[in-house]
Amino acid sequence: MNNKLWLLAALFSASTQAATLSVADNIQLLAVDGIEVKSQGWSAVDSVELSEGKHQVVVRFDGEVKRGSKSTIYTTRPYLFDIDLADRNAEITLPRLTTESQAKAFFERGATWQLALENGVTKPLVGVELQGDGFAAYSDIDAVISAYNRDNGIVMEQGNAVDLQQVSVNVDNETGKVEITGDALIQLKMWYTKASKEDKKAFKIWMAEKDFN
Repeated sequence: MNNKLWLLAALFSASTQAATLSVADNIQLLAVDGIEVKSQGWSAVDSVELSEGKHQVVVRFDGEVKRGSKSTIYTTRPYLFDIDLADRNAEITLPRLTTESQAKAFFERGATWQLALENGVTKPLVGVELQGDGFAAYSDIDAVISAYNRDNGIVMEQGNAVDLQQVSVNVDNETGKVEITGDALIQLKMWYTKASKEDKKAFKIWMAEKDFN
């Protein structure tokens, strides 16, 4: 039986519940919408209930494979996907990988992840392989995801991942002219996510001075 994680408020409400996203065998569900998915006791969480809209999901392959006559655990880097379930249940899947050499070759040449919908349709998933630094680089998966989102101008809006740069910046393909669109709040969020710590601190000071003047 699947173990379901209920991420209250951040992911869904009773009135907006749309579908269940699950992962196939040997796929570990790491995070949803920037929130780490933690194991329930000895059992890993392998499904979540998600509201309608786009969600940011992070998974990795973590399974037992053969190395010659012996078994070993092969684990990949985390992969981040933007998934919109609409109103259908779905499962993230991979081809069956049985040996270490097969798994290494599969991921080194560019893994083909898929989303299997309950109506029988299978769609390819285009994702990003997250890069961590140093030993135990992915022990704090929240920090890795936050860094990726910050560098790419992505924030969470009511539980959904929103690419602020895509929303608010348009480039004319013919002239190369850049046009800033969208409301002022969206623009502020975009530039804030791209600012350094020092710039954010200076901005907060400036904002406080403006609020009291």
